[in-house]
Amino acid sequence: MPGFLTSRIIATFLSTWALGACAPQLILPGPNITEPKLTDTVLVMPDGVNLPLHQWVPRRVPKAVILALHGFNDYGLFIEKAAAYFRMRGVHIYAYDQRGFGAAPHLGQWPGRKALADDLITVTTLLRKKHPGTPLYHLGASMGGAVLMIAATRDTQLRTDGLILAAPAVWGRISMSFYERWALSLMSHMMPWLTLSGKGLNIKPSDNIKMLRALRRDPLIIKETRVDAVWGLVNLMDDALASSSKLETRALILFGEKDEIIKQKPAFKMQRNLSKKSKSGHQVISYEQGYHMLLRDLQAEKVWRDIIYWIYKT
Repeated sequence: MPGFLTSRIIATFLSTWALGACAPQLILPGPNITEPKLTDTVLVMPDGVNLPLHQWVPRRVPKAVILALHGFNDYGLFIEKAAAYFRMRGVHIYAYDQRGFGAAPHLGQWPGRKALADDLITVTTLLRKKHPGTPLYHLGASMGGAVLMIAATRDTQLRTDGLILAAPAVWGRISMSFYERWALSLMSHMMPWLTLSGKGLNIKPSDNIKMLRALRRDPLIIKETRVDAVWGLVNLMDDALASSSKLETRALILFGEKDEIIKQKPAFKMQRNLSKKSKSGHQVISYEQGYHMLLRDLQAEKVWRDIIYWIYKT
């Protein structure tokens, strides 16, 4: 029976190949056609793409600004409750839907990790111009944290007063078995359009069940993911883990001990890499009752307090 099944699988892939081999179908940015622009609700990128922008504005002149980046299959409103908390403490919060997510163009299709980092640097430049002299911090959840790490360690340094990395996505190929790496490569190049869901994986991303149910009803949350988007995410996470040994920007790194998505092995490797740069003032906080969605867990307010304290203590 196993040999028969293997033959059927091979035959299926050969049939697909005969119909024409594919490759990951990325939606890369187009050529620069305009000056980037910031409005109250939209970010206009150099290639003319409009990215939805969300803001939470304090009642008085802000003491600090946070630019927040969402995780994979999420979008800018991920920070909504935390932003309300930060706003009441004098922080102006910005968040945007990254390419391929939320209400941004080409929902569900991967734009490439360079595009995500380039957009982040462009938005940072716009916010620096809008808030001259005000400390600007970057907060990234999961995939957003990976984008921050890559942008902060590129030749063009990210102009930031500090990074806040909440459960940063560093679960790359180092934590995958040979079979998982092989299957991902094969499927992303032969059936990039195939979609997968998390059903049956029995993974608990948070203990906030009410919040998780609301996300399942949200039409802007991606529930079925293209294989080539997963392939792109893994590439991003590989780069993020590698960049941790070069991260010199002051950073607050937050982990949940009950995180079932970012495995312990890459998280520990990232912390070892960061320890080599301890002179930069990295601080790591681990939450015993924390899950992957630290900013939206039932104990999220504790995380919010730690972030505010870290911002204002220096």
